[in-house]
Amino acid sequence: MTRAQSRTGRRRPLLRAALAVLTVTVVALPFAAARQYDTFRRTVAQQAAPPGSGAAGTDAKAAPAGGAPVVLAYHDVGPGASSRYAVSPEDFDAQLRALREAGYRTLSTREFTAFLRTGRTPAPRTVYLTFDDGTHGLWVHADPLLARYGMKAAAYLITGQVGTHRPYYLSWAETRRMADSGRWDFQAHTHLSHERAPVDAAGHERSAFTNRLWRPGDGRVETGEEYRRRIAADLDRSVGDLTGHGLPRPELFAYPFSERLEESNLGRGGADALRSMLRARFTATLTNSTARPLPPGRRAAAAGQVQRLEVTRDTTPAGLLRAMARWAPVAPADADRPLSHPGHWRATGDTEGAGPGTLTGAVRPAPGTEYVSAAYRPLATADWTAYRLRASVAGLRGTSNGAGITLREGSGHPVALSVGRNTVSLTEEGPRGTADSCRPAPAARHTVTVSVTSERVRVTVDGDTCATVGAAGQRAAELAGGFSLSLRNGGPQRQWPRFTALKIE
Repeated sequence: MTRAQSRTGRRRPLLRAALAVLTVTVVALPFAAARQYDTFRRTVAQQAAPPGSGAAGTDAKAAPAGGAPVVLAYHDVGPGASSRYAVSPEDFDAQLRALREAGYRTLSTREFTAFLRTGRTPAPRTVYLTFDDGTHGLWVHADPLLARYGMKAAAYLITGQVGTHRPYYLSWAETRRMADSGRWDFQAHTHLSHERAPVDAAGHERSAFTNRLWRPGDGRVETGEEYRRRIAADLDRSVGDLTGHGLPRPELFAYPFSERLEESNLGRGGADALRSMLRARFTATLTNSTARPLPPGRRAAAAGQVQRLEVTRDTTPAGLLRAMARWAPVAPADADRPLSHPGHWRATGDTEGAGPGTLTGAVRPAPGTEYVSAAYRPLATADWTAYRLRASVAGLRGTSNGAGITLREGSGHPVALSVGRNTVSLTEEGPRGTADSCRPAPAARHTVTVSVTSERVRVTVDGDTCATVGAAGQRAAELAGGFSLSLRNGGPQRQWPRFTALKIE
C-alpha cells in the first residue's frame, strides 16, 4: 500500500461520518422548522408600552346619558398602518380618555346581552367595545390601553385564522392571556368564512358567508341545502374552536364585512334559513350596516340584530362623542319642535338634501324633483312606542301634490299617513296591513293630530276624527319607531306643499 492509499483509507470513515451528520441534518430540518412555526403560533408577544396620555380637549357634554349602550366597532390598533380600519395607539388612547371623561362605563358581552334581555344597564352611560377579526394589535397595543383606563372589550375572532399569518393575527396563547386579564371576552366571527369568493361564472366575488358560491366543477351555484350545510359546519367549528381552547361559549356573532342579507344572492328563503341558524346558536348578531336603524334597544332585541357605530383611523375623540350622542335615545317629550333643529333630520330614499329646509319651503327642491322625504332622528327614536304628533300642512292643490307622515318609522309595521286637499288616508304597510280614510272639507291647509300607541294609530283632521288602524297581535317592540315627513309634487306647475308647524306632545 502506498502512502497516498493509506491517507485515503484513513479519510473514508471521516467522510462517511460527515455524510451521516449531513443526512440527519437535512432530514431533521423540516421537523425543526415545524417545531419553530408551532412555537411561533403559540407564543405570546411582548406588549408595547402605551403612549403618553395627552390633554383631554373633548366636550364631555356632547354625549348625553341615554339609558342604552352604544356599540362601537373597531378592527385593529397599531402604529403606522395605512388601512383606514387601523386606529393608532395614540388615537385609541385619546378615544378611551374621552369616553372616561364623558362618564361612560364599558360593558362585557355578558352585561350587554343582559341589557338586550332586560333593557337595564349598570350605569347611565355605557358603551360596548367590539373588535372584529382578532388582529395581533389587540394584544400588543389595545390591551395595555384598556388596562390604563380600567375598561373592557370583546374580540370577535375568525377562529381559523388564529395563530396563522403571524404576526397579523393573535395566537391562542395570547387570547388566553387576554381572557385571564378580565378585560376581554371572545365572540364569533366565523371559522374561515370571512372571505370573498366567486358567486357566478363571471367570477364576481361576494362574502362567502352571506352568499351561495359558484361551483366551477359543476358549472353552477351552490344549492340552498349545500349552502346551509357549509355555513352550519363553519359556525359549529367556530364555536368549537373557542370552547376547545378553554374560552366560554360565544353569545354573539358579528357578520363578516357587515354586508346586508338583502344584498346577497340567498333570496328570502335562504336569508331566513341563515337567520334561523344564527338564532339557534347566538343571542343576537352584530353588523355595521342595516336596512333599518337597529341601535341597541327593544327593536334590536326583537329583531335579533344590533347595529354598531364604526370607528376608523379618521375618527376624532370629539367626533366620536358627537356620533354617540346621535345614538342616545331621546324621549318624545324631549323632541319638542323638530323643524327647528336641521341637524336632527336624515334624508331617506333617494332624496338627497331633504331636511327641514325642503319640508318647510325654505329650500326649493332641485329641478325635476317630485318627491322629498326625511326621517327625524331615526336612531334616537327607534324605540318610541307611544307619542302624539301635531302637524300643519299648507299649499295643498288638487290631486297633484300632497304631504306624508310615516309613523313607526323603521319598525316591522310602519303606518303611512297621506294628506291631500280633500283626502286623508292611513295605511299600515305590509301584506296584512289595514287601511282607513276620510274626506275632510277641501282646503289648501289642514292640521292633523296623530296618536300613536302599541295598540293603534289614530288621526284627527282639523279637529274631527278621521281614521284609525290597529296592530292586533304584534309585540310592542316590533311596532317601535319614530317618524318621517315627505312631500309630493307631480303637477306641471311644480307648486310644492309645505309643513308650517310640527310638534311632538
